[in-house]
Amino acid sequence: MAEKGDRIASVYGYDLGGRFVDFQPLGFGVNGLVLSAVDSQSCRKVAVKKIALSDARSMKHALREIKIIRRLDHDNIVKVYEVLGPKGTDLQGELFKFSVAYIVQEYMETDLARLLEQGRLTEEHAKLFMYQLLRGLKYIHSANVLHRDLKPANIFISTEDLVLKIGDFGLARIVDQHYSHKGYLSEGLVTKWYRSPRLLLSPNNYTKAIDMWAAGCILAEMLTGRMLFAGAHELEQMQLILETIPVIREEDKDELLRVMPSFVSSTWEVKRPLRKLLPEVNSEAIDFLEKILTFNPMDRLTAEMGLQHPYMSPYSCPEDEPTSQHPFRIEDEIDDIVLMAASQSQLSNWDRYPVSLSSDLEWRPDRCQDASEVQRDPRFDLDVFISRALKLCTKPEDLPDNKLGDLNGACISDHPGDLVQTEAFSKERW
Repeated sequence: MAEKGDRIASVYGYDLGGRFVDFQPLGFGVNGLVLSAVDSQSCRKVAVKKIALSDARSMKHALREIKIIRRLDHDNIVKVYEVLGPKGTDLQGELFKFSVAYIVQEYMETDLARLLEQGRLTEEHAKLFMYQLLRGLKYIHSANVLHRDLKPANIFISTEDLVLKIGDFGLARIVDQHYSHKGYLSEGLVTKWYRSPRLLLSPNNYTKAIDMWAAGCILAEMLTGRMLFAGAHELEQMQLILETIPVIREEDKDELLRVMPSFVSSTWEVKRPLRKLLPEVNSEAIDFLEKILTFNPMDRLTAEMGLQHPYMSPYSCPEDEPTSQHPFRIEDEIDDIVLMAASQSQLSNWDRYPVSLSSDLEWRPDRCQDASEVQRDPRFDLDVFISRALKLCTKPEDLPDNKLGDLNGACISDHPGDLVQTEAFSKERW
């Protein structure tokens, strides 16, 4: 068996030395291949994601994913044990020196997509999983992170204790709520069937509400066993949404009349509201879905508000629904912008960025502030800040250590807490 596992590792180009054995194909993440393996040091089964660092773009995405997953520490997020280089080398923050990185993370038995292939879930299971999904999203969003690719295949389930965990942060993005990011967000990368109407209309302009729309679609899918809106292309996706989701705000109606005059009119009304589209779903669940699946993101429930809805009351426990104590800040985005600029200018010498602008590198426990104490200047200009950061990185000597002192902000946990083990159906937990 070990020899077979070694052959599989060799076929897929895994080079982690002798520590990991019994490799088996597991799946594909956004940024790389995933194999399961057994860690001979801890004797536990793990999932190992391989990320190729072939160019500036892949380096940027890998840096962002690793930065995010190392800091997130929550019961409903797949736990990352460590990030290694070739032959199991400890990266020690020197990602730029390697052509490949391996993310060693918690092994999960199955994912929601595989469960749904067997048919719809019972309402109690759907409700339990939705609660845990919202609980995880509340934490993720409080850390100023958008997942951007929520779908059943990225939601992992332990069938033994019915614990749900959100995984694959390959498309996740840091968005500091204190600043406008308009013009700096890449096109929304959510899988088409879980993409919100705002994302279909304005792919470069979105907020944390895009994850909530996806969560609503996932709940409907769990309750019915079928995708809620399964358009063959983006136009059909929008048509299906408009047949069911009412457009209430006048500014949204005006925009639709302007961009889709052939499909909407001033007297347009929904043809099949959720109550008719999902006749097998009870009225309380429909009310919940109607508050999540709103056309305008401003009208949509947040994850925290969703947890307080009566539909979630069997599992709701506000004192056990934590938020991030060390959210990402604007400083953590500058590295990504700098690397993208390097990609566009075809720069390959990563040594020219000897010091990171990220708040991770300068954090000290005694310097961490409570999030409520952080004050931001409303006159702050993101364009000016980014321009200065890029100017600083023009030459190595232009980025002296004494310039980094003002860029501290977020904190990173060096010792994540252990996963709390409790009964899945306990009122105190889920």
